[in-house]
Amino acid sequence: MPHLEISDLITAVDPRDGRRLPVRRDEVLRQLRDNGDERAARVVAGLPVDRHGTLDPDAVDRLLISVHTELQRLSEELRIGTRLVHLLGPLFTAIRSAGGHPGPYRLVDVGCGLGYLVRRLAATGALGPDVELVGVDLNAALVGEADRLARAEGLDCRFVHGNAFELPEAATVYVSTGVLHHFSAPGLGEFFRAQAASPALAFCHYDIAATRLAPIGAWVFHRARMRHPLGRHDGVVSALRAHPDEVLLRAATVPGMRALMYEPRGRSNPFCTTLRPVLGVRPALEAPLRTALGRAARRLVGPEHLDGAAR
Repeated sequence: MPHLEISDLITAVDPRDGRRLPVRRDEVLRQLRDNGDERAARVVAGLPVDRHGTLDPDAVDRLLISVHTELQRLSEELRIGTRLVHLLGPLFTAIRSAGGHPGPYRLVDVGCGLGYLVRRLAATGALGPDVELVGVDLNAALVGEADRLARAEGLDCRFVHGNAFELPEAATVYVSTGVLHHFSAPGLGEFFRAQAASPALAFCHYDIAATRLAPIGAWVFHRARMRHPLGRHDGVVSALRAHPDEVLLRAATVPGMRALMYEPRGRSNPFCTTLRPVLGVRPALEAPLRTALGRAARRLVGPEHLDGAAR
């Protein structure tokens, strides 16, 4: 049976216009119980509904903002922002040095949530003044809170409610953290193809490393740091849903992009690696990226390496 995250089930939007759709609590309960997850069903059973049995959207939004706030603290402890800059910095250096792509540039964070990555990049200026920072999410409540936080912190970035691939302005680089495991294997291919078909020069998506230790580590971290049962439940399920390196690289191998994995499972310490990225770069950017990475380029491998290892 597929692993289901509560947060995916208690909100729904129209993918065409981002309009909020009603969600009936009994339907969510049915899905969870049919999946054998009575623990998650008990969490949902405690959420408020109106007289028609529809989940209270305001209560759901407050809960998701609270859970994402705790996730941000977890990201800070795991130094996720620093790790992303370690790779995004050389990636933008490669784009600048490759020629033919004058700035300014635009980084778009897909499924940005509360915008932790975008806000951190804006606060540190780590990517340089020629990189515009944009966060996009289908959840209007999370986008609204991300925007409020950015304004309160006086940051030069913006957040948009909608589909990241339908923005009127083209992205130079698409990024995400903790989004890929929400897609099925076939859905991953569609996700990557949409970016390859755009004018973007690269994508860099960080997600949970699919190791045997990941679910245990997720349970420990989320038990210690997440107060609400929804956050604890979904944190472990996220680790269980993580895609193996081979699946990610195969899906990211789309026309027009060179698929690469940084710190794949075979070249990393399973006790230290929580997230690792799959990249896609226009073929002409691979050599400049490796040059910009220096010695760290040894951690960057293509699908031919993992295919060989699998055999």
